Amino acid sequence: MMPQGGGEARGEALASLRGLMHELSTDPAQGDLFEQADREQAAGSLSPWQAANLREMRRAWVRATCIPIELVEASSRAESRCEQAWRTLRAQNDWVAFAPLLSEVVARKRDVAAAWQGPLGLGKYDALLDGFEPGARSAEIDVAFAELRAFLPGFIQAAVERQKSQPAVMPSGPFPTDRQRWLGLAVMAQIGFDFSRGRLDASHHPFCGGVPQDVRITTRYDEGDFTKSFMGVLHETGHAKYEQNLPHDWLDQPVGAARSMSLHESQSLLQEMQVSRGREFLSFVAPLIRQAFPAAADRRPEAFTADNLYRLYTRVHPDYIRVDADEVTYPCHVILRYELEKKLIEGSLQVSGIPDAWDEGMRQLLGLSTKGNYKDGCMQDVHWPAGLFGYFPTYTLGALTAAQIIAAARRALPDLSAQLTRGEFTPLNDWLRERIWSRGSLLGTQHLLIEATGAPLSAAAFKHHLQTRYL
Repeated sequence: MMPQGGGEARGEALASLRGLMHELSTDPAQGDLFEQADREQAAGSLSPWQAANLREMRRAWVRATCIPIELVEASSRAESRCEQAWRTLRAQNDWVAFAPLLSEVVARKRDVAAAWQGPLGLGKYDALLDGFEPGARSAEIDVAFAELRAFLPGFIQAAVERQKSQPAVMPSGPFPTDRQRWLGLAVMAQIGFDFSRGRLDASHHPFCGGVPQDVRITTRYDEGDFTKSFMGVLHETGHAKYEQNLPHDWLDQPVGAARSMSLHESQSLLQEMQVSRGREFLSFVAPLIRQAFPAAADRRPEAFTADNLYRLYTRVHPDYIRVDADEVTYPCHVILRYELEKKLIEGSLQVSGIPDAWDEGMRQLLGLSTKGNYKDGCMQDVHWPAGLFGYFPTYTLGALTAAQIIAAARRALPDLSAQLTRGEFTPLNDWLRERIWSRGSLLGTQHLLIEATGAPLSAAAFKHHLQTRYL
């Protein structure tokens, strides 16, 4: 809601605040406190939760003490300037004006990565990646993404070809905003969102934010199409249920936080992609959708059947925009960004070379050219202007994790399909609470996944899910 003219002042305020936070988090006195805590741990006087909390505190402290305050503030200013300009320049397709601003952001991120590189014992890109995905390494991601890169293009063609004989009927509106909101609230309550500690509102972009005791979800409504808003609400509710079920006794400590971005994304994708776009859930929810929009359902009843909704929500269609991509093509968008941002941080790709590299990658992965189309190509995401290098791979890591977790849940809950068809979500929520949500950051991501599913992360469950659903 901030007016355009407020961007510069907001950027300066954020830079100052981040600088103050950095001073507090790097207070030299903390070194003595860590030494004292280490002695207590060596004496065996810390519980497992306290030991994990100490690990998380030390991790944050080491990362903070590597970066001088001048670099914190310089990075913040560069990111604020670039992000504010991006909001205007993307709409104008103006890469020429945008590139110098992005170059400054990349330069500062390279500086930050270099500062972390030695103390953390990591490569530059891994040092940034580790901030979003603790313990993850690009060498491991490369293996999984190479497998997907080889698998997806041919699979996408096969799925598109198969769906030609399975046309879907698009429901026709209008779909009043108040009825869309009613539908969203009803389903949120059914799947386990706690409205005593959260709420749903409208905004320009869907998101989930706040704190575990007050989780805020937003969505955007289109009176001509309810389908995107509805799935947006379900996606953000997946994030919200994770936040609301973090360990209450540790909420004010690092060990009480969500484990990683990929695990967070796995919970939203498990809810949206694995469950809510599945036949069982859509069989349960189809009557509610008809109840929400009775006039539209009377005009075109065939559009509101569970089978038709399933065809709509599992459509495979290669396109330019990541945020609108289906679950089959989405990893291609992420793989492209991951490959390019690694090269940007390591220095083998310069900002000036992004448009051509982007076009080449899109043609290889999705058969689409973005030549000259910057706004729907390399300027479409806010992540790079905002300095979020290392974030993109967590989306697809989250998809792989979601597939692996739901497969384990189905093994543990043999009646899960019937429960979802009846709208019974308590058994699944209880299983997720025990295995994932209530663990906070007690365990590393891989350790947590092994305990929950019996295996480290791989692409196998995700590929099996796609083959089962689409072929």
